[in-house]
Amino acid sequence: MVVSPHPLATEAGRAVLTRGGNAIEAAVAVAATLAVVMPHFCGLGGDAVWLVCDREGRQRCFLGIGQAAAGVTAPSGAIPTRGPSSMLTSACAVDSWGHALAFSAANWAGRESFADLLSPAIELANAGYVPSGSQDFWLDFRAQEHPAWPGFAEIFNHRSDAGLLRQPELAASLRCLAKDGYRSFYDGPLSEVIADGLAKAGSPLNAADLAATRTREVDPLALDYRGTLLLAPPPPTQGCATLAIMGILARFDLGETDPTSSARMHLLVEATKQAFLNRPSIGDPDFDTGKNDPAAAMLDADSLDAAARDIDPASAMLWPHPGNTADTVFFAVADPAGRCVSVLQSTYFDWGSGVTVPGTGILWQNRGAAFSTEPGHPNCLAPGKRPFYTLNPGIAIRDGAPCLLYGTQGADGQPQTLSVLLTSLLDDGMTPEQALVQPRFLLGRTFSDSRDSLKLEGSLGAETADALSALGHEVAVLPALSPIFGQAGVIRLSTDGTVEGAHDPRGEGCAAFVTGTPGQRP
Repeated sequence: MVVSPHPLATEAGRAVLTRGGNAIEAAVAVAATLAVVMPHFCGLGGDAVWLVCDREGRQRCFLGIGQAAAGVTAPSGAIPTRGPSSMLTSACAVDSWGHALAFSAANWAGRESFADLLSPAIELANAGYVPSGSQDFWLDFRAQEHPAWPGFAEIFNHRSDAGLLRQPELAASLRCLAKDGYRSFYDGPLSEVIADGLAKAGSPLNAADLAATRTREVDPLALDYRGTLLLAPPPPTQGCATLAIMGILARFDLGETDPTSSARMHLLVEATKQAFLNRPSIGDPDFDTGKNDPAAAMLDADSLDAAARDIDPASAMLWPHPGNTADTVFFAVADPAGRCVSVLQSTYFDWGSGVTVPGTGILWQNRGAAFSTEPGHPNCLAPGKRPFYTLNPGIAIRDGAPCLLYGTQGADGQPQTLSVLLTSLLDDGMTPEQALVQPRFLLGRTFSDSRDSLKLEGSLGAETADALSALGHEVAVLPALSPIFGQAGVIRLSTDGTVEGAHDPRGEGCAAFVTGTPGQRP
């Protein structure tokens, strides 16, 4: 099965599986297609974080995270969130595709060519496609800003071209990758064009920074939740925050609460707060001179016990604490051999830096804006450093085999949404589709509301919202299935061979079976 936030990407992955490709090969086809058809959330100029797992016990994480420019200097004030001054980190998504395919060839008998996997993306970039409702939403949302982004409207305002979005320069860049290989992006013919374009755009990144960009392959973090092993990526990602939330919740009997009750929602929110208190300790472990291990500290049993004790079932902890904003895409693939891939791919904010690298059609990320400028902070900007990362796709394992693939868009909202999904799936026994429909919450600021309030989906009902207000939460109710609550996806694999999957009803997400009814929407 393949799940992704866009039907065209899902179909690209399904086609690979149908012709006998494995989960990683299908995921690369999905990733490349999403880089074309969801330019507001991801692209060649961004990053990616992968989890892969199989029935033979292989559990690996690929951190496709670009590093800060070697010549970068910290600004005197805050790092800009748009424009050339936000283009401080290299882009590692393409390298992660190549790294994943090398793993596929070595361990999963992969044989698909990189060029073939890029073919659907090249065709869509060249011939054009009808943009999704999600893309329309975020184009309209930035209508007052994007006219100031050089060259943006000429490429991405599809309303001027009979409703189709064509990206010929991006198609040319993809063709170059298909011809010369994925490392062409970093130290081949395409890299020369990118480096020249970055210099023209005013970014501090140069050819040496591109050549130094490499995916890290590491062990994932793991936490036992009621007999199910949850995997998450390690620092500099916030994967340990998601696991900490679930570790705190494991100390409570959720079977006694209704999934949409104020008692359940209050517990999830307060567990989130406890986990988020320790997130500022997360940074690039390569730059931690004190050899601290924030993940180990956050997931220590005594720490989780203490956090659970600190939750007051009758009162909300005072908030705010600084948060993060970002957008991304989640997709997952499970192949017939039970080999599984769970991926998040991003350019950070919607539309990234807003700057397209001249001559390439590549919209560059603004991930550099995720750095702190506070001296001594674990996430303080430094040359060659990787920033704190919100991306944390997940895989769950039971009896030695993967049983759940899951992830979501949404920066700070990712661990929060995953707490809703995982408790719905593991504690309440819901199907993926049922879990994805469940009402969500979002603690902190959003694009449309700068207050550090508790946003609730209207489908929770007035009674639950009122009860949470009575507990001391500053509640703001947003429409049900609002795009603000992100777009998630889930695949569930059962021991009897049944595979179920769905992508979020808050977008155009689609699930497709390898066998059964191809292209069936959940």
